[in-house]
Amino acid sequence: MAEAAVKAALRALNPATNEHFGPSFPEPSAAQIEAACAAAAAAFDTYRETDLETRAAFLEAIAAEIEALGDELIQTAMAETGLPQARITGERGRTTGQLRLFAQVVRRGDWIGARIDPAMPERTPLPRADLRQRFIPLGPVVVFGASNFPLAFSTGGGDTASALAAGCPVIVKGHSAHPNTGAMIGGAIDKAVKAAGLPAGVFALLIGQQRTLGAGLVADPRIKAVGFTGSRAGGVAFMRIAAERREPIPVFAEMSSINPVVLMPAALAARAEALGTAFIGSLTMGAGQFCTNPGLVFALDGPDLDRFEAAATAALTAAQPQVMLTPGIFGAYEQGVNQLLDRDGVKLLARGCVGDGVNQAVGALFSVDAETFQRDAVLSHEVFGSSSLIVRVKDAGQLAEVLEGLEGQLTATLQMDPADAEAARPLLPILERKAGRILANGWPTGVEVSNAMVHGGPFPATSDPRGTSVGTRAIERFLRPVCYQDIPDTLLPAALKADNPLGVRRAIDGVL
Repeated sequence: MAEAAVKAALRALNPATNEHFGPSFPEPSAAQIEAACAAAAAAFDTYRETDLETRAAFLEAIAAEIEALGDELIQTAMAETGLPQARITGERGRTTGQLRLFAQVVRRGDWIGARIDPAMPERTPLPRADLRQRFIPLGPVVVFGASNFPLAFSTGGGDTASALAAGCPVIVKGHSAHPNTGAMIGGAIDKAVKAAGLPAGVFALLIGQQRTLGAGLVADPRIKAVGFTGSRAGGVAFMRIAAERREPIPVFAEMSSINPVVLMPAALAARAEALGTAFIGSLTMGAGQFCTNPGLVFALDGPDLDRFEAAATAALTAAQPQVMLTPGIFGAYEQGVNQLLDRDGVKLLARGCVGDGVNQAVGALFSVDAETFQRDAVLSHEVFGSSSLIVRVKDAGQLAEVLEGLEGQLTATLQMDPADAEAARPLLPILERKAGRILANGWPTGVEVSNAMVHGGPFPATSDPRGTSVGTRAIERFLRPVCYQDIPDTLLPAALKADNPLGVRRAIDGVL
């Protein structure tokens, strides 16, 4: 097929039937990309200085416009992803909820980070100038929509919400797996932009399937940061483009995580069967298409682990197949499972039920000893879907050694009883170095949108472990500090003026 035909051929695909539907989305032209970047740059200085109430109300208006799309949005997202109604409905609530949460953050104003060190002209041996600091937004941001969250991590999702909250115009590269859903959300944001009287360049949506679209946006000199959720290969490619620019820019990429679960001895002895059943519930949720899916389990070898495996095997054997998001994701899952089947020393414990439809993931559970796991790097690679590997360790020393050898993760989980506390204590420093969120007696699937949440971690979980893509600290990724020295009060930004017209919390000589 000619390149021109490919560029004009993007249509939504229902993964449950492999049938295309809906309108075609022509690949954005070079002129459209240029126009979006130019408009975002032109809108930046106006948008970044909007008053706090205007910006907060704008975020709330986006949430209201998304809700006004009603059942049509739900049905469209279901058709494009194969996800059930309850999941999409819940995700819509998460999307509008995080927009409203960031509206609260904006109004509160503490993200401005106002600090004032008043002048000390009489100080000896040298006087001190008047120094005032605040955070300002970085500039226009490119956000890449995620395949597995068509609402909460895509066009109007967390990266977009936090960048807009920071005062950054946003250009979204919509995901090709759900173009109609993205277009509906994009239309809702456009309506909110117009209603607020903001420059049109505050938001743009470009829907396409060619790699040159994303690469061109990241390389454009007017773009100052990137938010990405997707594959390790994609994230690393954008990191490379951003680093090789004349002006390198930050890329906040969430990429790859296998989210280890450690079954501590007392917990395993007390509730092996219950843990095995609950583990499979987490593993198979949403066909395992979560970045927090529990892809590794570590436990001491012995009868208690045998009981856990038996319960997990029974639960997975009864698990029904689920439609995956796209044929490509399904194919990659099958390839990952088949690769594990071919590894020396890896034992297949169970497969889930086989369905009669297309793109249906059949769960897979494997077991291996720790020595084999340490020798074979392939065993620690992410398989995106409902596949997991149980690693049998000999003793506490080997458990610590194996954990030390892991790459960076989004999460790490300890299943533990009170009697496990002392054995768990030396593991915590290791897990702190490896993960952004450490859980006790829970399962990593499910990420609360809140002030204290961290959804990030050392590479390759993310490209920058200093940030989070979920929670109110996500705004910090798109800000940088500026210091004002001896600037007259009439020229100072509102947050730093003597009379504090915004009423924000400020640190005066280090005291709030």
